Amino acid sequence: MQKRTVPLRNAEGSGYVVPLGPVNLVWVIAAKGMVGCGAFDVQALEKFGYAAARVRPETGTSIATLDDLLSGVIREVNPSAERYGVQAGMNGQEALDLLS
Repeated sequence: MQKRTVPLRNAEGSGYVVPLGPVNLVWVIAAKGMVGCGAFDVQALEKFGYAAARVRPETGTSIATLDDLLSGVIREVNPSAERYGVQAGMNGQEALDLLS
């Protein structure tokens, strides 16, 4: 597992990359929520009132690194994250800045 501090607008986030065979599980936790790769079920996290969004890669077929996550395009947002201004179409860094 790789862990890295990710600078955000209002605070630092914690970024994680966990190898799972041929793919990586990638996510960043900010003060108010998280942004993750396509493996995350953000609607399930909504059941706990946790703000979450998931990204698709800007290019290529999967999110493999934290940089991929930050530059990736938000494809799904749960209602808790929407309340912070996170919207589909923005990039991962923009969404995390709103959640910081």
